[in-house]
Amino acid sequence: MFGELARKEIEEVLARQIVGRIGCHADGRTYIVPISYAYDGEFIIAHTVEGLKIQIMRSNPEVCFEVDVLENMGNWKSVISWGIFEEIENKYERNLAIQKLSKRIFPKIASKTVQLSPQWPFPPDDPDKITGIFFRIRLYEKTGRYEKSDTQTLNGL
Repeated sequence: MFGELARKEIEEVLARQIVGRIGCHADGRTYIVPISYAYDGEFIIAHTVEGLKIQIMRSNPEVCFEVDVLENMGNWKSVISWGIFEEIENKYERNLAIQKLSKRIFPKIASKTVQLSPQWPFPPDDPDKITGIFFRIRLYEKTGRYEKSDTQTLNGL
């Protein structure tokens, strides 16, 4: 069975996942890239280094953000949202972003890119020493779909 996710389900998918994909476009070039993120109900919040996605989003702040939950090919949820890229430069907002990113729940093994400081998984001693770019995407539209299989799969077949 296929269907549309209700607003509450869309919010749950965005809040519970830790990896999503940004789609951005500028100067005739489209770029889709996975990021680790936090979601606070209004913004996708992320940390990165200078690179192509930041260059493109600075040039055209209109972006698309996609996240999914995949149990198997017959049972999944997918959320696509649209928003505006904003660099976080204000110290107070930057510290809030660090707090939100530090509170994410991760698997026991996490990549170096999600570790904001040497104290990870604990909050950093001095947020001002964290390098890189903090940004957020202010979401203004969200949609979600799902598939739920009506049949049980047989083990080994």
